[in-house]
Amino acid sequence: MTSDVILDDLRKVCDEGARTADDTDMVAGVPARYVASPATTEEVSEVLRLATEHDLRVVARGAGTKLDWGAAPTGLDLVLDTTRISGVVEHAAGDLVVVVLAGTPVETLQATLADSGQQLALDVAEDGATVGGVVATNTSGPRRMLYGTLRDLLIGVTFVRSDGVVAKAGGKVVKNVAGYDFGKLLIGSYGTLGLVTQVAFRLHPLPMASRVLSAEFRDAEEAGRVAAELTNSQVVPSAVEVDQPADGPLTVAVLIEGTQDGVSGRAAVTAGLLGAGAAEGQAPSWFGRYPFDASEEVGLKLTTEIAGLPKLLTAVRHAADRHGVPIGVRGSATGVLYAALRAGTKPEAVAAVVEDLRLAAGSYGGSVVVLTAPAAVRDALDMWGPVPGLDLMRRLKDQLDPDHHLAPGRFVGGI
Repeated sequence: MTSDVILDDLRKVCDEGARTADDTDMVAGVPARYVASPATTEEVSEVLRLATEHDLRVVARGAGTKLDWGAAPTGLDLVLDTTRISGVVEHAAGDLVVVVLAGTPVETLQATLADSGQQLALDVAEDGATVGGVVATNTSGPRRMLYGTLRDLLIGVTFVRSDGVVAKAGGKVVKNVAGYDFGKLLIGSYGTLGLVTQVAFRLHPLPMASRVLSAEFRDAEEAGRVAAELTNSQVVPSAVEVDQPADGPLTVAVLIEGTQDGVSGRAAVTAGLLGAGAAEGQAPSWFGRYPFDASEEVGLKLTTEIAGLPKLLTAVRHAADRHGVPIGVRGSATGVLYAALRAGTKPEAVAAVVEDLRLAAGSYGGSVVVLTAPAAVRDALDMWGPVPGLDLMRRLKDQLDPDHHLAPGRFVGGI
């Protein structure tokens, strides 16, 4: 029997953590040849060095919760599984800082931090999502309103370049990479610039009390106006979320966190702003969840200035009516929304909806990105839309990954 030289080399690094790929290892429908599961940054470095030596195209995978996001890779030889690179390296509770390995599930990290009364103030919609995965896809949820996004929480990163060189940037490191803010560059890059193995985050105390108030609205303009008013109010909510289903009324839900006395007073003000229909209770089941099923439906990300929220919600309804396509949308009053087009929607209808919504979002400094879609839809439209600075992004890709081995074609502009 002929030996597989590449697999043999991978097994020298990962032992039984290297194998031939099967159908479960496909990325956006593209099959792989091998899977490697290194356990340390050093092993990741050696695996990527071998990938360069054997001219292998590589896609990193954590829990796989967002593998269907982004464009399909133009080629795939090796899936680099990060789930063995897991654990908390350091938790400096007094400094509100944690250093954690990229394959660690976010929920596991949160449970560890909670023992010290602390949290990573980041909401993750999918169970099992890993630290590296949320960095690669720039995940943030409802509480971005108060705490900011990953770009505000990440203070240091260790990553491996396509040639196997280990680099570090930001806080809690010995060596820094000069010239670029790599922490911010790697966030949302879909693994096209380097493979993140370790991250340092700044933390926040767990709130002593929290309340959720919500109200229904029949009109998108009114719901958007109230949500924007709450966002700019002295209530200082942790989150203001809007849910506009394909059919039926809209809901605005407000999360308030803080001390018991402070939350009580702010809840009363919030109820007044929400109006006569305000009710207090548990967070709605949709709160912080995407409205789409990534395995079947089309998922969009829409952004706008806060002032454009009412208009964008209305534009979604108009696009749905114009093209006969039911569209559910939900997200943050900060101007980050997610929309779902049902499974089976024809590619030309999706393209028409996306075109309409890009015009509407662009009027308020926003954009529309197709996060996930069936192959026929991906092929029928530009998933990313106009992107400022694309030439600079391509030059950066060429500098860091000159042979385009890392997640080729997954990101904007075919990067």
